[in-house]
Amino acid sequence: MEFFKKIEPFYWVEHEECFCVCLEVGDYKAELFNTRSDEGFEGNGYDWESLAIAFLNEKMPEALDIVNFDPEAELFCAYSEDEQMLRKFALEFKSICEDDKELKDIFSKAEVM
Repeated sequence: MEFFKKIEPFYWVEHEECFCVCLEVGDYKAELFNTRSDEGFEGNGYDWESLAIAFLNEKMPEALDIVNFDPEAELFCAYSEDEQMLRKFALEFKSICEDDKELKDIFSKAEVM
């Protein structure tokens, strides 16, 4: 139960074959994406994927081939068959999201998709 609280506003979904961590985009960290709106960032699911990929490259390269993404305009979704690696990703990504300085640094490396 504590895990689910720690990753809010992200949420965990379990399927038969894989696990997902999702976020309904829009409000959470909107001001971050606004700082690069002139480059095309809108804060949609695809922009969150860009941020997550930059995070993986910088902080969790061991998960690059394990954590996958399936974003939509209004939804960020990361998924994996490896529950433990996805849980680690969810906790560490959420932690970065709560550290404004670290988050801005990672976001500076994100590319518009």
